[in-house]
Amino acid sequence: MSEELKIFDKKRNEIGVAQRDQVHIHGYWHETFHCWFVDKKDGVNHIYFQKRSDVKKDYPNLLDITAAGHILSNESVSDGIREVREELGINVEMEELIPLGIIEDCIISNSFIDREFGHVYVYHMKDKDTFILQQEEVSGIAKTRFDDFFDLCLGEKDTIKIEGFEINEFGKTFNYIKSVSLNEFVPHQRTYLENVAKLIADNLRS
Repeated sequence: MSEELKIFDKKRNEIGVAQRDQVHIHGYWHETFHCWFVDKKDGVNHIYFQKRSDVKKDYPNLLDITAAGHILSNESVSDGIREVREELGINVEMEELIPLGIIEDCIISNSFIDREFGHVYVYHMKDKDTFILQQEEVSGIAKTRFDDFFDLCLGEKDTIKIEGFEINEFGKTFNYIKSVSLNEFVPHQRTYLENVAKLIADNLRS
């Protein structure tokens, strides 16, 4: 059975509940949970992305928010932290996340309209954190210098260098370093990316 989501008008007034597939067919506004991972090594800030599994229905094999997912109709925003635990295998508590606010994100494709009120958080990774991926959802993790990601989001750079690992269909892990453009990311709204980049930058400076 399809998941049920609360739906909202443009002003974030709740107007009902709908099945997830209907939410995307009709383009209803709904709530999502977004958690961006960052860390600092040798004085350099990095930001992390997940690579979506090749079996995902939407946007397979593209880079995306470190952990994200829908908030179901019977859940609170804080329940969204299950996405971090399920997708990445990292046991994080809400108190460890820094809220960045609610940011609108609208993605329109040939098959659906995704209008999200994203509850956005940043998580500063700890040395003990180890990724254990839910492979039907996530096939790899990559990172880049935060300053490079910032410039990419604001249109100051066309490509950035990322490094990470992937797990192939046979369960073998391999590492890589390569250059990517925004074409290799889920096509989030440019204003969403700009807002996220600026808010994370403010957090890293504080």
